Amino acid sequence: MRLDDRVAIVTGAGRSLGRAYARALAEAGAAVVVNDVDAAAADTVVAEITETGGRAVAQAGPVGPASTAQALVERAVTEFGRLDVLVANAGVLRDRVLWKMTDDDFDAVVDTHLRGSFTCGRAAAQHFRDRGEGGRIILVGSPAGQFGSFGQTNYSAVKAGIVAMARTWSLELARAGVTVNTIVPTALSPMTATIPEYAQAYQDHVAGLPIPEHLRRERALGSVDDVAPLVVWLASDRAAHVTGQAIGIGGDRLTLYAHPDVLATDDAPGGWSAEAIDRAWSERFAARAQLSGPPSRREQPA
Repeated sequence: MRLDDRVAIVTGAGRSLGRAYARALAEAGAAVVVNDVDAAAADTVVAEITETGGRAVAQAGPVGPASTAQALVERAVTEFGRLDVLVANAGVLRDRVLWKMTDDDFDAVVDTHLRGSFTCGRAAAQHFRDRGEGGRIILVGSPAGQFGSFGQTNYSAVKAGIVAMARTWSLELARAGVTVNTIVPTALSPMTATIPEYAQAYQDHVAGLPIPEHLRRERALGSVDDVAPLVVWLASDRAAHVTGQAIGIGGDRLTLYAHPDVLATDDAPGGWSAEAIDRAWSERFAARAQLSGPPSRREQPA
């Protein structure tokens, strides 16, 4: 599945998943603008790509400010003549439970993930609409945004917001031939390593040990390279009809997530009293209520 003559931007591409996306896109033939806040890391990925015959340039800078987003698009056009694909991957973690989370913890995650996806997506969309040849915007979600995640108020909120943003953009940009999708990657990475139950598995993976089959199959946890083919496919002509979707991948599993839907409704002529709501909840709604958390870990509230 070739991407020859395509040009892509990958933010947060100096390490881990972003590095895997940039390398996979380049291997498929795309020219890549490699962004990272760490200039040395971005340069290293560029060297890895060019040493194997690929095309890439580094554009360092923090994702979030509109100036960075515009500089990325301008670099793609200056170096390679166009932009076809944006992968808005950059992100940070600042994990704390709600009552211990500071304003700075919250703002750092919002600025990088949500604002960074917005500013980069807006700059790419403006280029795509002006050029009139369509394009691909690929945002990055998380299971935390789908199900919630203990200790990750900021991260869960931005990842849920990113999926909603992608669905909105898929409507707004459809006429311009631009597809907008969210990938939901699950892989052993530095971020996963912060989860206690996966810390040892990550260390073993870094040491070169094979990833246990039960993690690949039951928890959808593999390497970062297991995720990259989804990015290549979404960037290709084969996915030109796919937009507004949240698609998960990791280990051995590929997942299509549902859009939010109405579970149940009831009508009361003239409106509802608190007492009538209580009766309706007990009689018709309670059995349909959904629990928080991933399906494998849902527990009834105490």
